[in-house]
Amino acid sequence: MSDDLTIRALAAELSKKTSTSWVTYAGSTHAVWHTWLDDALLLVSGGDEQPLPDVPDGATVEVTQRSKDNGGRLLTWAGRAEVVRPDDEAWGPVTAVLVRDRLNLADLATAADHWAAHSTVRRVVPTGATTESPGDLSDDAHRAEPPESNATTRGPLPRVLHKRVRRRPRLS
Repeated sequence: MSDDLTIRALAAELSKKTSTSWVTYAGSTHAVWHTWLDDALLLVSGGDEQPLPDVPDGATVEVTQRSKDNGGRLLTWAGRAEVVRPDDEAWGPVTAVLVRDRLNLADLATAADHWAAHSTVRRVVPTGATTESPGDLSDDAHRAEPPESNATTRGPLPRVLHKRVRRRPRLS
């Protein structure tokens, strides 16, 4: 088995086991839910779905995947993004799998039509190139500043004047 096939097999296995990956394009990283079909990661973005920058057809993105067991980074691979359009023959099978795996859809029957009108469906096909792989992970912390947001809390946090002291119960 060649190294390229090993990376593709590992990417496929991780994508089938987890439902969240991190996609990096043009310097910004986004957590995305996904599913796997026919050797490609499937994503829906835009509209009411998850935010993702406008990744053009044929662009290269990096996909970081973590272990489901301990959350540690296992693999960062390069992939070629392909937009799946409603008039493509792949639209039906791709959206059927996405609808099946998408949690909390308002209406399963009309989800694909809604995505056709308001969202972008993409396939990300692994190229075989990696940035990080098992045994070759970077020591970088991968921390990032949160993006600017106008989100606020609803009000001040409650004040606690007296904390309850917890003591061990007497056994004798």
